[in-house]
Amino acid sequence: MDNKIKRPLVLKGILARLRARAKKKIVFTNGVFDILHVGHVEYLKKARRLGDILVVGVNSDASTKRIKGPSRPVNRQTDRAKVLSALYFVDYVVIFGEDTPERLIKTLRPDVLVKGGDWAVKDIAGGDFVKSIGGKVKNIPFVKGYSTTSLLEKISR
Repeated sequence: MDNKIKRPLVLKGILARLRARAKKKIVFTNGVFDILHVGHVEYLKKARRLGDILVVGVNSDASTKRIKGPSRPVNRQTDRAKVLSALYFVDYVVIFGEDTPERLIKTLRPDVLVKGGDWAVKDIAGGDFVKSIGGKVKNIPFVKGYSTTSLLEKISR
């Protein structure tokens, strides 16, 4: 399971070989994935169906705090990565420290870039780059009624 968690440059080499030798289509998505719920699972399954290899970028603890506020993340980055790597349809997990995965996307060069339905395709970080190398950018609608924020609010009540 943990062998799915890779550093960016190691993963870059693995993906380049998979793309060149086996003609695999690489799908990339990213997020905090703080408390994994059915909405995340369904989203990731749909993302995986868009290609052959699913890579999930996970925001580091520091970037999560900057994006979500001082009370987040609930779970540490290594724990979040391990949980994601346990999903059979997730092929690789990579942790990134920036607020957006744009630099990571330029390193990994995915064929398909995916985000959740609350993102307009034109606003997805790294989307212009992926399109410039001949890739596709897509959004997948969320499963209604599931979000980590609402789950945390429910727990705190």
